[in-house]
Amino acid sequence: MVYPKSGEAPVSQAPSSPNLQNPLPYTAMAAKPAAIAILRRQAPQPASPIRWSRLSSSLSGLRTELTARCLPVLYDNPTPLPSYLLSSTLADFLPPSSASPVPELPPDVKANKVLPPAHHLIYFPPFTPLSSLLPDGTDPNQSPGEPFARRMWAGGRISFTPNNNPALPLSGQRSVCLESIRDVKIKGREGEEKVFVEIERRISSLPAISNEQDENKIRHALYRENAADPGPCAVVENRTIVFMRERSPQVATDAAKGNNDKIVLAAHTPTFSHTLRPTAALLFRYSALTFNAHSIHLDKSYCREVEGHRNLLVHGPLSLTLMVELLGRHLANNGSRGERVKEIEYRNLAPLYAGEEMRVCGREGKESGAWEVWVEGSGGGLAVRGIARTA
Repeated sequence: MVYPKSGEAPVSQAPSSPNLQNPLPYTAMAAKPAAIAILRRQAPQPASPIRWSRLSSSLSGLRTELTARCLPVLYDNPTPLPSYLLSSTLADFLPPSSASPVPELPPDVKANKVLPPAHHLIYFPPFTPLSSLLPDGTDPNQSPGEPFARRMWAGGRISFTPNNNPALPLSGQRSVCLESIRDVKIKGREGEEKVFVEIERRISSLPAISNEQDENKIRHALYRENAADPGPCAVVENRTIVFMRERSPQVATDAAKGNNDKIVLAAHTPTFSHTLRPTAALLFRYSALTFNAHSIHLDKSYCREVEGHRNLLVHGPLSLTLMVELLGRHLANNGSRGERVKEIEYRNLAPLYAGEEMRVCGREGKESGAWEVWVEGSGGGLAVRGIARTA
């Protein structure tokens, strides 16, 4: 999406789809040109839930409509406290680390802390009023609408401090996240379609863009027609959410009772691994930290009776965070304290559930700084698979 000068219409364009065989999204990804005029959305009012006007009654119009949405700019004043709370919460589920122990007290805002890899996920919450949330507790801004009432986190790719841009300071200074829908794909046969929505998030401190205050100028400063160009951003993330048709109560109940998990085993033995059992309390805390009210993480009855899952689902970004954290600890504990995760691309292949064991694994790749990372579910099959690069 190209953000316009006053009075002009923006246009959208979508990047090529992610490819796990080529895990460098910001050096190898190019955007596909597509000019699409859009209608600007007015800011939602608390008493009036957001309802997007469908530009086409057919599924073929979904891509045009969704990529045309001008999503709200998100603001935050990041401090070390949320990052500290996340680290403290994960400490009981991760192996101890002498290289990066969690302090007893949260760091002061003047401690010159910067945003750790993957901790951006708990900052820049959407400012959606409760009255505007969808029935499952989710934000409507990226939703294609009915009948696609169910959603899952399908995967994504992230670049931390791309082009050696400075990391985001946790000093309380004003920062911004520009969110846009880059691409939409519809897959599946008629009646069983799934809508894959690719959302881009570009995060920067305001000082990095000359303390710009005007929202249109902020959009211009951060957005790039070429998705491979990170601009001044400290983090550039693309996340893909898959939206699925709602299930009947009977179909959902039957699915929850069954155990039809497909088992795909990892191809290699890991260099490092760690097994943990996520609890409902962990999922609650992560939901709170990410300002996420999605019922699949909080309501066991909803999971079984509406979504067709046997228990609470582990958040897609939580499994991503665990992979990044474990890889970072492995690097620190093996003499690579100055090395950090710079990029990661991943896909969620199967659900992970509260109360069931999950094994987070990593293996050094053939190229320097390349790592294969994955998560195995309770049955030993792949649940998440990704490729990370460190520097």
